[in-house]
Amino acid sequence: MIEVSNLRKKFGSNEVIKGISFSVNDGEIYGLLGPNGSGKSTTMRILAGIIPPTSGRVLVEGIDVSKSPLEVKKIVGFVPETPALYESLTPAEFFSFIGSIRRIPREVLEERVERFVEAFGIREYMNQLIGTLSFGTRQKISLIASLLHDPKVLILDEAMNGLDPKSARIYRELLLEFKREGKSIVFSTHILALAEVICDRIGVIYNGRIVAEGTVDELKTLAKEESLEDVFLKLTQAKDEVIHIVSALKEAL
Repeated sequence: MIEVSNLRKKFGSNEVIKGISFSVNDGEIYGLLGPNGSGKSTTMRILAGIIPPTSGRVLVEGIDVSKSPLEVKKIVGFVPETPALYESLTPAEFFSFIGSIRRIPREVLEERVERFVEAFGIREYMNQLIGTLSFGTRQKISLIASLLHDPKVLILDEAMNGLDPKSARIYRELLLEFKREGKSIVFSTHILALAEVICDRIGVIYNGRIVAEGTVDELKTLAKEESLEDVFLKLTQAKDEVIHIVSALKEAL
């Protein structure tokens, strides 16, 4: 379970996160949706223990991320928006490195690596330098690395960026299986159709604040819209702007 209470984050004088609160239950996929610059990635990095909050409280499985970030990292699988990998290593070397710092028994690591490598179709790249691989392949490596220690909590920031349709479907089904196992999952994406299908609840973040929260149906009722896309645009004050821009483009043609 994840509990976020009055979370704030400043970078110098710029307050990026402005007192947000939400919770994610065991066995729940919580979607954090918002436009670029809204504070999603900063929130994700705080939840994963990567950066400290300025104030407020975040508990991950009862552990305070401000007091015990290393303990949080032990139980969290984190996928950043841009893969953070050692490009001078091969995937085989990188997974071995992850196994060593996670203290995963060798036989367990080998079995898990084999299973994920086969599932995501990257066997042919296992002995190539990560820096030479495509973005999509590097994203698959990042996803696999986040799962090797069988985390209790998953923090996924645009985790499906660059995935081919088959891999995206496999990963989606994995997330649903992890949900059935009782894991807590926070998931951000710009693919609203995916969020509508996979998320149990959604928090819409805009300008550092949660402006709406609920199931997809509850958000549609709140915004008086029939699609999640229109809900999102309305709650982030972008719908009228989109209409204006499209009208201007039509006039220019």
